[in-house]
Amino acid sequence: MTDDNLEIEPKHKRRFRMEHGGTWGSIYGMAFIGSVIYFLQHATSFGNGVWGIVKAIFWPAVLLYKALELLKM
Repeated sequence: MTDDNLEIEPKHKRRFRMEHGGTWGSIYGMAFIGSVIYFLQHATSFGNGVWGIVKAIFWPAVLLYKALELLKM
């Protein structure tokens, strides 16, 4: 007695499911690039430039924190 549903596809025929950030990933990417450009243009030293890159990475978290703080949630 064999069960046809238990057949395993060969490796070269397997399909991989890839999930991406979609629209939100591209929006975050464009905002990140824009904020890096903004912070680097206003940097007066190398240290300020590095700090600007760090701020560009974490600004969405700070923005969300401030919004929730304003809404008292």
